[in-house]
Amino acid sequence: MTETPHPLYDRHADTLNRALTAITERGYWSAYPESPSPRVYGETAAADGKAAFEAYLNGDFPLDQPSADRVATETSPFGLELNVRYPHAGADELVAAASAALPAWRDAGPQVRVGVCLEILDRLHKHIFELANAVQFTSGQAFVMAFQAGGAHALDRALEALAYAYAEMTRHPRTAEWEKAAGKGDPLRMTKTFHVVPRGVALVIGCNTFPTWNSYPGLFASLVTGNPVVVKPHPRAVLPLAITVRYAREVLAEAGFDPNLMLLAPEAPGEKLASTLALHPAVKIVDFTGSTEYGDWLEANARQAAVYTEKAGLNTVVVDSTDDFAGMCRNLGFTLTLYSGQMCTTSQNILIPAGGIETDQGHKSFDEVAGGIAAVVGKLTADPARGVELTGAIVNDGVLERLDEVTKVGEPVLESRTVEHPALPGAVVRTPTIVKLAADDTATYGREWFGPISFAIATDSTTHSLEIMRTTVGEKGALTAAVYSTDEAVLDAAEAAAVDVGVHLSCNLTGGVFVNQSAAFSDFHGSGANPAANAALTDGAYVANRFRIVQSRRHG
Repeated sequence: MTETPHPLYDRHADTLNRALTAITERGYWSAYPESPSPRVYGETAAADGKAAFEAYLNGDFPLDQPSADRVATETSPFGLELNVRYPHAGADELVAAASAALPAWRDAGPQVRVGVCLEILDRLHKHIFELANAVQFTSGQAFVMAFQAGGAHALDRALEALAYAYAEMTRHPRTAEWEKAAGKGDPLRMTKTFHVVPRGVALVIGCNTFPTWNSYPGLFASLVTGNPVVVKPHPRAVLPLAITVRYAREVLAEAGFDPNLMLLAPEAPGEKLASTLALHPAVKIVDFTGSTEYGDWLEANARQAAVYTEKAGLNTVVVDSTDDFAGMCRNLGFTLTLYSGQMCTTSQNILIPAGGIETDQGHKSFDEVAGGIAAVVGKLTADPARGVELTGAIVNDGVLERLDEVTKVGEPVLESRTVEHPALPGAVVRTPTIVKLAADDTATYGREWFGPISFAIATDSTTHSLEIMRTTVGEKGALTAAVYSTDEAVLDAAEAAAVDVGVHLSCNLTGGVFVNQSAAFSDFHGSGANPAANAALTDGAYVANRFRIVQSRRHG
């Protein structure tokens, strides 16, 4: 017995096959161009996308799904009035609608499901400028970053998840003929059929900073493995995921499936809909990106579900020596400036020997190393018009509170400034701060300070720096680590430490690759091997537990 070919699978088979190759080769490949250039997307694409985004503002979002009323909760970090009203329903109503859609989707089989999901990605790609504007004005990202991370790279991560899931679902035959000798009599014969069976309703809990990039892997991994998905956006970043759900529902309906396989679940203020959904008996998968506190709560309490979390951590840089001091400072300075440090991968703790380091420019003192990095940040943010295209805007009041709190600790190497956005006067923009600390200030640097806050920490030696990295990352977790050294023994020791505490390591980055960026199909995001995340985006373990194999055996 084989699956019936489906036209959407045939349409996108080349893309799927290339993605399947990419996840095994781990080299560079991207299916969705990251440049918003008119030469790539057409002369009117940018204007059309912006117009589509603006058409949503101050109105009812066009989504036909179960609802009792509408809610509007978004406030743009750029000061733009959004006031988009979304259909709102309770947990039971959403779960019931999703559950009713499951059987036909399950029975369609992996090939049909992956074809439909690939068509959804294609549809979203056609609306990438619309999506990018929504990401920009809800997350505070500058437009180019919103286009790349929120559009092209998010689609790549979704496609990566589809490839891993399809590989896992099809690694065994659909049917098998089983025969066993039985002495002098006829052999024992059975026909066995293996069914890919979804776990049940999946819940995706979105975040404010990267509403699509962080949500798409789990969303599409669950959908393609047969699970209907309820998408619960962050209250301040609903629109990007509402657009996603809108076009997904269109494709599902066009393909002959119940569009309630994908449902938007915006919450009213104070409703705590995410927690209600996460504990619902019919919800069998939960994906979450956000705070450690809530991620830990989900892991401890959503016991009926497979829970995938990406939380917080202490991303660390160990500086030992360098043969390109200017390049090191440029690289780290850009890393700290990009999106005002509001990335879960941005470096927080920069460990530098108190006695300084050796460089191609001669010996550099601790203050010269910290000052060199700070000088780059200052240069990148000196001109407001250029600076805001890197920093974007501050995503929430919690970041502003931490910026105020950090002024009371350590010694500033670089102080944060308020910047007036030249095009968007209501934007909340702050430049990064760097604070000097001693190695024994663990109460300060031993917790996460999400936002444009980093610490230059004076250690006894590189060996001491590596010990601090082991301790802090081992206890609190991290998504990224970096080391700068001209000594192979130090690089080996840093790699050994990174393996021990389960954090991805970057060595001697001085060019156009940055520690807080990861490439789909090649880099893993998170490892699941330290407290910062219990899963990796994306590997076989991330997708394989979203379905089960149920077999039937027939004699003869």
